[in-house]
Amino acid sequence: MSAPAQFQAILAKLQAEIPAFWLNDRLGQPLPADAPSTDLIADAEARMASCAPLLAELFPELNATGGNIESALMPAHKLKAALSRDGTGDTSAWFIKRDDALPVAGSIKARGGFHEVLAVAEQIALTRGLISPDDDRRRLNTPAVRAVFAQYTVAVGSTGNLGLSIGVMAAALGFDTVVHMSADAKAWKKDRLRKRGVRVVEHVGDYAEAVAGGRAQALALPHSHFVDDERSALLFFGYAASARHLAAQLKDAGRQVDAQHPLFVYLPCGVGGAPGGITYGLKALFGEHVHCVFAEPVASPCMLVQLASHSDSPVSVYDIGLDNKTDADGLAVGEASHLVAPLMASQLSGVFTVSDDALFLNLRVLKSSLGVLVEPSAAAGIGGPQWISDSPEGRAYVRQHALDMNQATHVIWSTGGSLVPPEELQAFHDHADELARRGQTALLTS
Repeated sequence: MSAPAQFQAILAKLQAEIPAFWLNDRLGQPLPADAPSTDLIADAEARMASCAPLLAELFPELNATGGNIESALMPAHKLKAALSRDGTGDTSAWFIKRDDALPVAGSIKARGGFHEVLAVAEQIALTRGLISPDDDRRRLNTPAVRAVFAQYTVAVGSTGNLGLSIGVMAAALGFDTVVHMSADAKAWKKDRLRKRGVRVVEHVGDYAEAVAGGRAQALALPHSHFVDDERSALLFFGYAASARHLAAQLKDAGRQVDAQHPLFVYLPCGVGGAPGGITYGLKALFGEHVHCVFAEPVASPCMLVQLASHSDSPVSVYDIGLDNKTDADGLAVGEASHLVAPLMASQLSGVFTVSDDALFLNLRVLKSSLGVLVEPSAAAGIGGPQWISDSPEGRAYVRQHALDMNQATHVIWSTGGSLVPPEELQAFHDHADELARRGQTALLTS
């Protein structure tokens, strides 16, 4: 099927906001000639390791981990039992990757956000002769260095979680810190930033307009660094650095990853930096034996639209008549990252879309089966194993790659929620309970 025909085949479902599963017909093709070197993953790993003592000094909640930013890999057999059909004989293993509980910033964005701020701080300190390459990175928290950082502005455009991670990290090091947010971003996220001494600038419009406005203002300032979620390699490789730790966790759990034991990873996707970076890192480690699938809201499938169109030019959800309005605020992005989309064209297995109602039902089953409380966007990936096992597209993918799904490992990446105020979490679950009372209890892929 030609690319335009393939796009047309799914376009009607996308425009009608019907949950759909798109398989990437370019999976396995060579990466672009200008693809960044995977050596940069090792650089990010080394930076985070060298800065761990600094992070432990800045954030007491990291003392227990020695400053390492990592999350648990939680067995999810009870979730599997709640969602799987009886009598299938499926012996695969399910896990939840608990980035919703990452310390300090409370979301997956801590991985990329902390890495970028630390890289910028290092570069300024090295350039100004304040540290040498081999110095203990705790010197970045000395009065003399902090006085220099105060002369620099770190800015970011965000719907919330990236802004939290950048704001918390940059403010902790003494930078003048500005977070540009869309006006409809969660009020509690704005309040939390302001309490950290971060300036929050609100923009009328969506995520893209907040980013554009923030970028323009930052470029007009001297000594300013703008964290560009759409194009940042530093963010991207901060996320990619998580792959090696996940590999160690899987080994500790007794899970192999090879031709006979496939690994499936389901990742909520907004602009694409976090899931794209993680995919890049996992592909560097496991190659064809890892199968990464993104989950996007039915109103905001920006990565699906970009990749399925096979266009070299940007394509947005607005171009196909969608409004980009979803309760998954962290995933409410109209246009995919210009850095990430070309890389995912050959690495991503596919994308499925999820309705807002299904997001809330996902929250409900995650709480009832595992006692885990997350925000709606973090629950987007929960239907992934069902799409693989129950949909025609998923079964076709399994046949095409000759996979033994009884030996598969499924990792559902949970991306945020631990910092959400209790009253907001309760409101999510009240809404989910109301949906259940109204009979909205169909399979979460519907």
